Amino acid sequence: MTDRKPIVLITGATGGIGRHAALYLAERGFHVIATGRNSQNLAALASEAGGARQLTPLRLDVTDAASIAGAAEAVDRLTGGRGIDVLVNNAGYGDMAPIEMISDADVRANYETNVFGLLAVTRAFLPAMRARGRGRIINISSLGGIFTLPFYGVYNSTKYALESLSNAMRVELRPLGIEVSIIEPGAIHTSFTSSSIETGNKYQTPDSPYAQVLAHYTGLAKRLDRRAPDPRVISKAIHHAAASRRPRARYAVPLSARLGIAFLRALPTRWADAILRKVTRMDRKHLKAAPVAPGQLGTGGAPVT
Repeated sequence: MTDRKPIVLITGATGGIGRHAALYLAERGFHVIATGRNSQNLAALASEAGGARQLTPLRLDVTDAASIAGAAEAVDRLTGGRGIDVLVNNAGYGDMAPIEMISDADVRANYETNVFGLLAVTRAFLPAMRARGRGRIINISSLGGIFTLPFYGVYNSTKYALESLSNAMRVELRPLGIEVSIIEPGAIHTSFTSSSIETGNKYQTPDSPYAQVLAHYTGLAKRLDRRAPDPRVISKAIHHAAASRRPRARYAVPLSARLGIAFLRALPTRWADAILRKVTRMDRKHLKAAPVAPGQLGTGGAPVT
């Protein structure tokens, strides 16, 4: 390693895990290129970092090909054509919604950001790493990528996809000098829970058969979020994956969430399902049969207009 500061680019750095990781890595000697869609939030982040830490804000929408190309050109100029040392694919979001009712548009939006956007960004910055024969790619997945929770089926499925893609990339890229790690956060105290509830509110209509269960589930999610650790535990894992001589293939954190998921996965599937139904009140008493008039719903639960 030379005296040059290692350069890390973080997507989705305007809030939550990405924001904390940007400041955390900048404090530890990285030159952080913090990206996101909101220019005002990026400016605020750069201001908080101050002059003592090297943090460069850069607007990037991972779902926009032109935005990705523009960011890649900006990074090329910033680094003199060398490229970044570490890519942290953090941008992502999820809706809390029943599979029956979530619209096709919301399903596609989840995949555009969490899967296709991640692939597009990785392809934009990977060639420079390959040409240099060195680099790190850190994909922010979720414990929901190895164990699915009710009402997060679509979001969790994007993380299952990310797990598979990361596993393939890890084998394909290591001979080229590029290490790939997966970070699998459990419940972390960020804005994720509130934003997923907010985007899922449209599915909690009074005539929904899932209304009571969703209301109870929302309360559970809020209580879990209040007790969850802050993003520091994830930033520490990202730092280890970025700086360690031998980074791990995956980091499942925090320990409590990892143990809980391990317990459920060790049970027979029917037993684990029964526990989830009990905790979430997913039973006949709280689910109601709401008949749907012909033509009321279209493909994928999207209202017909």
